[in-house]
Amino acid sequence: MSVRLFLVLVLLCAILTACGSFAKPATSTEVPVSPSSAPTEAVAPTKQSITVFAAASLTEAFTELGKQFEAETPGAKLVFNFAGSQQLVEQLAQAAPADVFASANQAQMDAAVQAGRVAEGQPQPLVGNKLVVIFPSLNPGKLNQLQDLAHPGLKLVLADQAVPVGKYSLEFLDNASKLPEYGSSFKEDVLKNVVSYEENVRSVLAKVTLGEADAGIVYASDLISQPDQQVEVLQIPESLNVNALYSIAPVVDSQQAALARGFVDYALSPAGQELLARFGFKKVR
Repeated sequence: MSVRLFLVLVLLCAILTACGSFAKPATSTEVPVSPSSAPTEAVAPTKQSITVFAAASLTEAFTELGKQFEAETPGAKLVFNFAGSQQLVEQLAQAAPADVFASANQAQMDAAVQAGRVAEGQPQPLVGNKLVVIFPSLNPGKLNQLQDLAHPGLKLVLADQAVPVGKYSLEFLDNASKLPEYGSSFKEDVLKNVVSYEENVRSVLAKVTLGEADAGIVYASDLISQPDQQVEVLQIPESLNVNALYSIAPVVDSQQAALARGFVDYALSPAGQELLARFGFKKVR
């Protein structure tokens, strides 16, 4: 072999060795992540919300009842609209969105049925209540007995007769006027002392508490629900008092019918009745 040929072969081998070192592919331990396998943020479940229309006197009791119901019903959220029962019926008649209606008397529940927002046969008794006479702690009207409500010059505040507690107050005055110890003119004389008619029972309580009136008639439950009010009480005998019967029903066009029915059932359950009794209402079951 000539020297020239030997040098050509050596050069050729060197070239092939260099090419082989560049041909080896790179390796990687990374695995591409497809969009479908990428981690996603946890999404909280959407709460189902219902709106409960309830008489003003149920404010504290239903607020607590709602908390208890939410705690025992995962995903439930309650929104309350508290007002005089007659105001709530007006709103229902104007197609206000609602899921449950709780009235302080049967008359307003009947009105909701007539308006087509509550189905006939659906309302059920919820709780009972009774009336008491209240007056400021300083007793500016010098009230010592129920007959003193008829004394000239007394400043009395009542709920309007369209409000359940207002209608109940008139029934009490009618009952008293039938007894000789009150006299047949008792109701008439008492009504002469009325300085304002309020749209709900809480307004009556507030005016007496603030000293804007010498006396008022409210529910017994208001004094338990509002224990810090600086007022004194005159009890009304059972023979003269009224049985204020509340009722409750789901609204026919509720968008959460099952949840609305669940809240109604809970309010009527032993646990619900026990809670309402702690706020001064009388159990009906």
